[in-house]
Amino acid sequence: MGVWGTLIGANSHLHWASALSHGCYKCCRDAGCLAPSPAELSLQQDQRTLLIMRLLAQTLTVCLAFSLCRSDHHGGQHATITLPPDHHSFHHGAVVDRCKGIEFDAVAVNELGVPYFFKGDHLFKGFHGEAELSNATFAELDDHHHLGHVDAAFRMHSEDSPEHHDHQFFFLDDKVFSYYKHKLEDGYPKEISDMFPGIPDHLDAAVECPKPDCPNDTVIFFKDDDIYHFDIKTKKVDEKEFKGMPNCTGAFRYMGHYYCLHGHQFSKFDPITGDVHGRYPKEIRDYFMRCSHFGKKSVEEHIEREKCSRVHLDAITQEDDGDIYAFRGHHFLSVSGDKFHSDTIESAFKELHSEVDAVFSYEGHLYMIKDSEVFVYKVGEPHTHLEGYPKPLKEVLGIEGPLDAAFVCADHHIVHIIKGQTIYDVDLKATPRVAGNERPLTKFKKVDTAMCGPKGVTIVIGSHYYQFQSPMEMIASKAIPEQHNVAQELFGCDH
Repeated sequence: MGVWGTLIGANSHLHWASALSHGCYKCCRDAGCLAPSPAELSLQQDQRTLLIMRLLAQTLTVCLAFSLCRSDHHGGQHATITLPPDHHSFHHGAVVDRCKGIEFDAVAVNELGVPYFFKGDHLFKGFHGEAELSNATFAELDDHHHLGHVDAAFRMHSEDSPEHHDHQFFFLDDKVFSYYKHKLEDGYPKEISDMFPGIPDHLDAAVECPKPDCPNDTVIFFKDDDIYHFDIKTKKVDEKEFKGMPNCTGAFRYMGHYYCLHGHQFSKFDPITGDVHGRYPKEIRDYFMRCSHFGKKSVEEHIEREKCSRVHLDAITQEDDGDIYAFRGHHFLSVSGDKFHSDTIESAFKELHSEVDAVFSYEGHLYMIKDSEVFVYKVGEPHTHLEGYPKPLKEVLGIEGPLDAAFVCADHHIVHIIKGQTIYDVDLKATPRVAGNERPLTKFKKVDTAMCGPKGVTIVIGSHYYQFQSPMEMIASKAIPEQHNVAQELFGCDH
């Protein structure tokens, strides 16, 4: 009969309103806990009081759980609920961990090139960081659909359609929402059939395909096995068959490439033919997420991950002989000529563990900056941690952290430090060392890392880098030089 029937049968005259809060009573009633009849149990009168007291504690505990769940759903105090990776809702109180191999509902890249990954009523902005509720950025999605989930999303790229160019479109059931700079456009949401005639409801994925990738500015829609190419200008729909690609649960265009997400894997595909070239599928967490440890990998797989990851670098440096050390999250990649090596930071620099803010090379040593401390290692096999370190950053370089980048050019003793949109110089031969010669660096909003080597100064921002002949040119130049791809051009990634 269970706890509920036993309790009610034990004392049918108990006034629940005085024992439990109204909210708890209501959640018990909704759950069906008052269904059993008092006639179901016949206990002796002298046993009832003891039994009721014992079961009342259990009842209150269960009701409290129901009550928390209900209040959480309506915007109350957040509970901590861990749902299985394939669960589709992920509501307010859920703990959504991108490194658990979840299947994303949709992906859209904003006007600044930052991918938004959607799962349930949460979204992740960029390749690392915690999940946040979608309604914090796109409130109207909650107003109209109570934060179920986003079916599909894309950012419009069409100079022939300026009223929609750079707008983000979200598809929920049979509705489409258009946002510009996170603000819902007037007249939205609309029926999908009104905005995109010939495109079905309840989509799986969508991605923009501008000229010249496609013959005309196009949006590619995915639903089950069906592929639709929608011409933005003519509104003509061509149905396609992508035989070489699995069904997409999400799709997005990034750095000129097209990616189909399926489960927690992805494939890079040709937007016209659907052909998939190369070794796919690949793991999303290896290339688009900052996840430290999952699964077993060979040495070659670790190297490929670090060479080809789209997650931004934390720090990079180049020695006088041209060797490069690049750091990202818990891992590092070293490049010596045409030889690559990758491992965890902890394995080679155990005192650091992970998460390097900046690093520079000077006289055969690596100066590694983490938070407000400096670690120094003598380069070698293995690297040797110098006694007496770490030391305070203020003591070693005369500046407070956190720092974005630091670099020294060959045969020089000046370390150039980038902090926000300001660059400082520190003379490493001076005692005490002082950060001076302060100058603005306004051409970039945020620098992830930088290094100086035989080709000059390399500034790394996200998945791209920019080269200057010298620190002076970098500061004086008003123009931003040609953009290069970190994975492909700096590390030789072949995809």
